[in-house]
Amino acid sequence: MNFAEAADGVQLAWTSKGEGEPMLLIAGQATAMDGWGPTAELLSRYNRVIRFDHRGIGRSGRGDAERYTTRLLAQDAAAVLGAAGADLAHVYGHSMGGRIGQWLAVDYPEKVRTLILAATSGGKWPDAATEPDKAALDSLVSGDLARLEPLFFGTDWIRNNPEATYTFFSSQASAWAKSRHFKASREHDAWNELSAIRAPTLILHGTEDRLTPLPNAQLLREHIPGSVLVKVAGGGHGLHLDHPETVEWIRQFIARRSN
Repeated sequence: MNFAEAADGVQLAWTSKGEGEPMLLIAGQATAMDGWGPTAELLSRYNRVIRFDHRGIGRSGRGDAERYTTRLLAQDAAAVLGAAGADLAHVYGHSMGGRIGQWLAVDYPEKVRTLILAATSGGKWPDAATEPDKAALDSLVSGDLARLEPLFFGTDWIRNNPEATYTFFSSQASAWAKSRHFKASREHDAWNELSAIRAPTLILHGTEDRLTPLPNAQLLREHIPGSVLVKVAGGGHGLHLDHPETVEWIRQFIARRSN
């Protein structure tokens, strides 16, 4: 395990595996680096995969409450890239990690080779069709695994991957940190800045995502110049794990766009 020092001195735990061009994985809210599980393993066959624990999560320090915004969390991600000696990396963010990835591409364009956004949004939007399903949101904050699991993964995947499912939902985080992650994610608003993104961008989104409905991805496609949207049939909010075919799509995208 390695540690990067954030701008305010907080220690951020990170690790890397594999060889090739660096790829930074940015997890969702209150999710530790271990939550990437089998997806990180697949990607590490082709890239040097760098993962880290957000502040307040897992083995990273907590820091001050004021630092918990997606834009400041992008500074943490940049610090991890610096500590890893990765001057330029592919960036793959899931959910809140995708929101952080947006700011990383806006504020540190020299660090982002390509940007992959999964199950995420650019922030709040007036259209009610972009809002989470109320029952799904209630399930999210309930902490009840029986209610949470179906929002993220298909039944077969859960049955065949019990360890990965458990790891995804069992990140070490205090209620204090979880509440601040939730607030940072909900207050994210990058719509007016997304047109500045120049990194080739792939948007992956499940057609059955009840936490971040598909219209969010369609809006991202409209706001990020030249971006590509792939709608994953039947995918929920955890499509980055239970749809391993997305790894091959990412490889193909990178091969076409990163040169």
